[in-house]
Amino acid sequence: MPPVLARMYDAIRRSVILRNVVMALCLGVILYFVVNLTLGIYTRHGQKFIVPQMIGHSYAEAEAMAEKGDLRLEVIDSLYMPKQRPGQILDQSPKPGMGVKKGRRVFLTVNAFRPRTDVIPYVTGYSLRQAKNMLETKGFEIERLVYKSDMATNNVLDELYKGKSITHGSRVEAELGSSITLVVGVNHSSPLPRIPKVIGLTLRQAKSRLWEVGLNVGRVRYDSNVKEEDREDARVYRQEPNQQSRNDYGGEVALWLTRDTQKVSSSSQSSDNATRRTIATEDDTDEGERTAETGGGETGDE
Repeated sequence: MPPVLARMYDAIRRSVILRNVVMALCLGVILYFVVNLTLGIYTRHGQKFIVPQMIGHSYAEAEAMAEKGDLRLEVIDSLYMPKQRPGQILDQSPKPGMGVKKGRRVFLTVNAFRPRTDVIPYVTGYSLRQAKNMLETKGFEIERLVYKSDMATNNVLDELYKGKSITHGSRVEAELGSSITLVVGVNHSSPLPRIPKVIGLTLRQAKSRLWEVGLNVGRVRYDSNVKEEDREDARVYRQEPNQQSRNDYGGEVALWLTRDTQKVSSSSQSSDNATRRTIATEDDTDEGERTAETGGGETGDE
């Protein structure tokens, strides 16, 4: 043994404190390697399983896929999509293609076998905005706004489901997503509503925005490349009449939708530019009318 090591060994052997320190260090190193080894075995370090595509398959088919990676399936939600097969998986988390450890839970959203129903809220007597929010919160939507003369504009006078009035305490149940017709009052001295900008919104969002100001959705058209299953993600890229123009209460706004984001962005800018020109023209017209009413301005004393 080299002299240096021999002296160190003798010093450690004679000192109780040094012996304890060395033993603690050795135990710490051993414990570190044991813990790392145990964790590696427990977590199957480096072993990953690619999550398969379960969306579009039945739960039984998904179970067969999950067995290969020892994955655990858990249904966390169900929706009713009439155009999809009952029991079909609509969404999953983690997403397909992700690498996960075996034994991981995969959370699924499946298509319900029958639609869920709820009681249609009674909204007669409320303002249009309140009524719209109450219906949407419950999972219903407006089919159409029908206006009739009244002392108050946008006060709900009646609500109809399949042509029949919803009365207070009637507790009429309907499938979620059903449409309700609202009969709304209009005072003809009220200014006509301005059409809001709905370019960039989904159809559902655009409908909600138009209903809020007292307008209906007219004809809806989709680009030829928008598939049936992709329509919920499509965005409005054109609307007629254009934003900020005025329309009668209950008037219709036609919508065109696409999934082309560049098309939506370009149309949005064009619509904004056209609106600025229209507003500038209206301002010039109003100024000219005010000038004409005052006789062309001040004149000198004769």
